Amino acid sequence: MPFGIASFRSRQQVFAFEGALSRQGLRAEVVSTPREVALGCGLSVRFDLNDFTRVTDVYRRTRPGNLIGFYSVEPQNGGRPRIAPLVID
Repeated sequence: MPFGIASFRSRQQVFAFEGALSRQGLRAEVVSTPREVALGCGLSVRFDLNDFTRVTDVYRRTRPGNLIGFYSVEPQNGGRPRIAPLVID
């Protein structure tokens, strides 16, 4: 099942953003950044793609900084996940 990630250059920003999402009642967790993104601190915030609008609202309000980008991750059976950038409206 596809999911979204927010990738940052700083671990501090990853944990700050995960906390901000959780405080807003959104399900979020810190995960290893997929190799295909290959930038940043090695950690990202995982979220449900159905919550993307709310996730970007929280991002706009908190402006945690050091964002590399938002991505859709679609796991593949036995292969590398399919990664696609998500556009913020």
